[in-house]
Amino acid sequence: MKPWLTIIGMGEDGPDGLGRRARTLIDEAEILIGGERLLALIPENGRERLAWPSPMGDPASLVARHRGRRVCVLATGDPLHYGVGVRLVRALPAEELTVLPAPSAFSLACARMGWPRTGVETLSLHGRPFEAVLSYLHPGARLLILGHDGSTPARLAETLSNQGYGRSRLTVLERMGGPEERRIFGIAANWPAGEIADFHILAVECLADPGASLRSRLPGLPDDAFRHDGQITKREIRAATLSALAPAPGQLLWDVGAGCGSIAIEWMRTDPRCRAVAVEGHPGRCRLIAENAEALGVPGLRVVTGAAPGALDGLEPPDAVFIGGGLTAEGVFEACWSALSRGGRLAANAVTLEGEALLQSWHAKAGGELTRLAVARAEPLGRFLGWHPLMPVTRFLAVKP
Repeated sequence: MKPWLTIIGMGEDGPDGLGRRARTLIDEAEILIGGERLLALIPENGRERLAWPSPMGDPASLVARHRGRRVCVLATGDPLHYGVGVRLVRALPAEELTVLPAPSAFSLACARMGWPRTGVETLSLHGRPFEAVLSYLHPGARLLILGHDGSTPARLAETLSNQGYGRSRLTVLERMGGPEERRIFGIAANWPAGEIADFHILAVECLADPGASLRSRLPGLPDDAFRHDGQITKREIRAATLSALAPAPGQLLWDVGAGCGSIAIEWMRTDPRCRAVAVEGHPGRCRLIAENAEALGVPGLRVVTGAAPGALDGLEPPDAVFIGGGLTAEGVFEACWSALSRGGRLAANAVTLEGEALLQSWHAKAGGELTRLAVARAEPLGRFLGWHPLMPVTRFLAVKP
């Protein structure tokens, strides 16, 4: 089928800012679909117009009802950069689409701020968990954030102050490219009160306060960064385990017997595209996992309450598996190994003799490697310091052929 659907990105200047081809496709469309704000920028000429419902629901199903007619979807800026076009191209065949992007709000913001695009992190808080911003914070970071609504700047300023980034500089960029464009400047610690347009980009220059606790995206956060009841993979062992699991953007981890969720959380912190499922049979620990995920900037972590292997039924096949708690439960290894994608990694840690014996039997079946990890920390011993050894950990690691 030849293209019947056109997705056109448009700025605040409306059709005046579009090229000849985009304006022609709009003029020739039988149906215009978009938000009320963008539809209002197109002069009436009797054509059918459909505004997105609120909440939007599934835009692809609404558009697909008109397959075969000339349909034009109007989107803001670049439709494939946090725009509605992302959801449409995932659901509809590429050969049926024509996409004409305009400069994205992020590109316009870089131009206004004088920031090279390659040195900026971008994210959207529109309809997404606010806590996701926490994993992006580090000294010197430049962030461009698509706000959810007019309350976003004040809420972000408060969050930055609470996280030890009160000195950070914030710039609100409203309605860029249109006649009502406006900028508002401020410092997080004393952000000015005032009304902000719902549609805006927030430019943030992250400056840490003196003595602020800094959290790297590299694995190995301090143990006290997590709320836990003692069931936590210690910092040094956690860093070594995640190195063996080798997180890669877009890959999915199963953290089985997740405890406080430290492995799954640090997996997701390595890259915004990393995904994880934390499986834990203890309801109280599941609550801790959810709290830790929000506090450490990965609210998208999925928490499954239940004991493995039963709780694993129906989960998306993983690219990597870590087995922490419940190691000796019958059928756990077999279920995880069976579900693991080809080329996927499975790691398991044991501190008991029974758990170590089980890892040795798994090694005999699946190959891989066994490693003994021993850590000692310097702690007060009277007036001096002495080495306090942690329990040695045996780590099993195998790659599925």
